Amino acid sequence: MGILAVLALPLLLLGISGIIYIYQSVRWLLSKSAVQNKVVVITDAISGLGKECSRVFHTGGARLVLCGRSWKKLEALYDALISVADPSMTYAPKLMLLDISDVSCIQDVAKEILNCYGCVDILINNASMKVKGAVQSISLELDKKIMDANYFGPITLTKAILPNMISRRTGQIVLINSIQGKIGIPFRAAYAASKHAAVGFFDCLRAEMEEFDISVSTVNPTFICSYHRQPAPGNWEASIWKFFFRKVAYGVHPVEVAEEVLCTVSSKKQEVLMANPIPRAAVYIRTFFPELFFAIVASGIREKLKTEEE
Repeated sequence: MGILAVLALPLLLLGISGIIYIYQSVRWLLSKSAVQNKVVVITDAISGLGKECSRVFHTGGARLVLCGRSWKKLEALYDALISVADPSMTYAPKLMLLDISDVSCIQDVAKEILNCYGCVDILINNASMKVKGAVQSISLELDKKIMDANYFGPITLTKAILPNMISRRTGQIVLINSIQGKIGIPFRAAYAASKHAAVGFFDCLRAEMEEFDISVSTVNPTFICSYHRQPAPGNWEASIWKFFFRKVAYGVHPVEVAEEVLCTVSSKKQEVLMANPIPRAAVYIRTFFPELFFAIVASGIREKLKTEEE
């Protein structure tokens, strides 16, 4: 009896782990089958996240239209996808030059995109531009450039593709945004403002497109990095500011985000927040306890200034 009691907990944990593994495997397979033969457009496909999204959708049998600013990098991505996929189960991707921050050219590129297959089933707005600095040090010209890349670019492309989806009464639009569309972090004002604007637009679009059976999803990860970074040792670890926001800097791997995007498309989730407990808590504190949130932010500014003086 004693031995059974000792083994009960490990066996229970093993059983739960097995169930979770089976659930995730089934969910993954269903997600891949959901995009088979679908026309999927991915912007900034040559970025780290764009490449991973291209990979998971390509292996899922989607008919990809990959957009990016560099033809050379698009060709390299094309070769990489073709070399690892079964040609009998996949489609050769189509490539399209597109600088999402150049709003004036988006309408023409959208027509070319629609000409590829005659329709778009899924539009993944992945392109983004970042900037870091104090408000007074960022020029208005750069503010506008960030807004073009992160807000006007995605909504211009979305509006260009939307009539096709409305006429077919089907489609899905995915915005890969950021947790900074939910909370503003100091020294990232232009970036956070553009992400807040994008969230507002696509929230409204979601409600308006319901009558046409068009799904709108937003995926909000923390900082996307190519590897998991560990915090550098130092006294700053004890700071409430660093404790509150340091997880944001760790970020998530592009593979994790790409797989979540695929699952989001399959399940048609309206909104996904990919964040560790601390930044996730920050979002809720900002909503329900704004005074506490602002106090923590202010303490971080004071600490930064003090550190610079020392």
